[in-house]
Amino acid sequence: MAPISQTRAIDEIDQLQQQIDELAKLKALSEGATAPLEKEVANLESRINSARAGVARARVQAAELAQNIEDREVDLAYHYQIFANRVAESYKRERTFNPLSLFLSSQSAVAMTKDLAYQESAKAQDDRLIRGLSTEITALNEDKKRLESDQIRLTALEKQLNEQADFFKGEIAKAKDYQQELKGKIAELSARQQQIIAAKSGGFTVNIGDSELADDYMASIKGFREQAPVGSFAVFSIGAWTHRNGMSQYGALGRVKSNPSTTYEDLLRHYYRGISIDAVDTNFQIKVNGTNSYGQSFSNEIYQLEEYLKHIYEVPTSWPKEVLKAQAIAARSYAYGKSTICPGQGCQEFKREINSQAWQEAVDETKGKIMRGGPGSYQYSSTTGGWINGGVGWDTTDGKGGSNFIERTYEYLAGSPWVYKAWYTENYRNNSDKCGRSNPWLSNEEMADIVNAAIVLSQGGDERITPVTTSCWGGNPYSHEELRNKGGVNNVSGVSVSQGEGTTNQVTFQTNKGSMSFSGVAFKQAFTLRAPGYISIKQKGFAFFNIEKK
Repeated sequence: MAPISQTRAIDEIDQLQQQIDELAKLKALSEGATAPLEKEVANLESRINSARAGVARARVQAAELAQNIEDREVDLAYHYQIFANRVAESYKRERTFNPLSLFLSSQSAVAMTKDLAYQESAKAQDDRLIRGLSTEITALNEDKKRLESDQIRLTALEKQLNEQADFFKGEIAKAKDYQQELKGKIAELSARQQQIIAAKSGGFTVNIGDSELADDYMASIKGFREQAPVGSFAVFSIGAWTHRNGMSQYGALGRVKSNPSTTYEDLLRHYYRGISIDAVDTNFQIKVNGTNSYGQSFSNEIYQLEEYLKHIYEVPTSWPKEVLKAQAIAARSYAYGKSTICPGQGCQEFKREINSQAWQEAVDETKGKIMRGGPGSYQYSSTTGGWINGGVGWDTTDGKGGSNFIERTYEYLAGSPWVYKAWYTENYRNNSDKCGRSNPWLSNEEMADIVNAAIVLSQGGDERITPVTTSCWGGNPYSHEELRNKGGVNNVSGVSVSQGEGTTNQVTFQTNKGSMSFSGVAFKQAFTLRAPGYISIKQKGFAFFNIEKK
């Protein structure tokens, strides 16, 4: 890619920043308008639920009224039948009634009067029944009309309530889609900004495939991409637990795999510039004092140097012979001249048991050979992340960095489990304590919390910036809310990382407060202090990492 001119790059960065600020303002306005709308929907849903409960009660009452009408209609039919029978009987009486016969048949005036009074009472009862039937029929008709009207109104009310809820939800969904679109544009422009900044500073951004090299699936980029929730973050160390001095053990393996004709001398001269390999008298003794990684303790136990070397366990003895020879000479050179040495990772991994036959042969075949000159300190480590001090630089197939350098490192080609890994264990062993976590992924809230820690640290030290997981660390750390009140960041929508020559130059986050940038060293400090549990960037004295967002 052609270099970007300084003036044009600055102009374009300013223009991009202006566009980002404008989009951020639009996004903020949209979010500001959406918030009350969401609140209104919540209120509306509460009112709708209340109204629906009322509708349900009204439907129960309507059902009860319908049953009442039905019962009353049955009762009305019964009384109507009684009335009809009485009318029929009355009609018969009137057709056959002869007042003279009534007079002649009466024993006395009193009896006649009683008969006439009875007939008059029966007639009054019939009149009352007729009026009652008429009133009940009118009431039934009115209740039927009211029931039908109520049912129509209830159905219309339910429809209206549902339409209102759907409308508000639709408006919110459209607003959210618009905000998401703006967020994508902001992230796109921010990424372009970082490309320009990286190009100006000679840096780059890291791209890596779906490697499952990490010895813990959950700590690998593959596990993160396949299993982490959307919106999660993970911080990947590029190389780990290393001083990046001298030979990379996995790098040496990768070089031999790439070119089987590579000799142990080729390996040593590559990783230790300016050395000579000389045969010396190693007939002297060395004391081993301390405890190794396997729990074995030594108290100034004395070994002859060549015998001592046969107890070293630094690389798998199934590796190619030339790598084993290079390791034997590096181990001998590191121990040469020392009177006492520790048996653990701080020096060289030493066990009470003699190592395998392949390793013993490598020691015997290089007997007395050590490195002289060059860097003077003949350290080595497992995985450096593709960058080595002492003038070696990029330990890649083309000797260069760049966005996809990880897959060009010899460590990657050798299958190092630590070349790109997110760490969440207490030490480098996967079965060590994890402080209750099952993975190294960070939620948006957790990443925002770490950004707030970086902001506060940039303003001066603060002893309360420690992990919130007090079960593992104790202390009196800020809660997320307390630190959020200090830093002001409550959401991280994107991140970009600019890499340099074996180091992370700058980390930039897109937040609710706009763009926030930190040097790689400053962010590593904040991350190490604040990340929950044992999540950390496992490196000493440098910062070389990448941040992934799903």
